[in-house]
This record gives sequence, C-alpha cells and structure tokens, in this order.
Amino acid sequence: MPRQRPSAGKRRSGQTRKGSKWLDWTLEESALAAVRSKDAYLAAQYTRLKPRRGHKKALGAVKHSIICACWHMLTTGELYRELGGDYYQRRDPARQTQRLIRQLEARGHTVTLQPTSTAETSTAEAVAEA
Repeated sequence: MPRQRPSAGKRRSGQTRKGSKWLDWTLEESALAAVRSKDAYLAAQYTRLKPRRGHKKALGAVKHSIICACWHMLTTGELYRELGGDYYQRRDPARQTQRLIRQLEARGHTVTLQPTSTAETSTAEAVAEA
C-alpha cells in the first residue's frame, strides 16, 4: 500500500518527487555532515526527529531544510543565519520544563518547582533574543 499524507480531506502521496539524483546525493552528504556538527540547528532538528520518524525520514527533513535555506539565500540575497543547537530549548522553555517534569515523574520522582532569580533572568534574556 502506498504511503499517504492526508490533509484537508485530500489524499496526497507521502513519497518525494523525482529530481536530480546528483542534487539528492549532494544534499544527503551535506545533511549527514550537518547532523554530525556540534551546536548546530540542523543537528538539533535531526536529533529531535530521529526517535519518532527514524533515520531516513529525519535525514530527509534535514535535506529539505538545507534546500529551502539555499533557495531563500539565492532569492533574497541574505546570508545563512545559524539558529544554534539550543534553538528548540530557547523557542519554548516552558515546554521543555514540562517535558522534563513528565520524565522525572515517569521515573517515580515527585517534582516541586521553585524558580530562582538566575533562571528567571536567563529565560527573560532568551525571550528577548528571539
């Protein structure tokens, strides 16, 4: 059975379209290199997707991000702006806190949060940077 990606009541194919095999190979090599880099947005994206989607689909998402970034740089003339490996933590710190609490409670711990002045300051700085 072919993969399907339903959206708005329509059934769409879940497979990627045909294209240049040389570009696909180059993107794959670039994505693998980006995934292995430290403190990079693309590595964080791969790490986040791999447990749920698997290696190939997570790598496909990184390839897609690279080609989209290239397109935007070529059309707008802007330079690449690295978001950083901690992008997902900075984007929604409350979500990360809740995730960590759930993990601790699943391991049998009782969690009581008491915010410190340094935590409030670093959260305010992270929000101001974004």
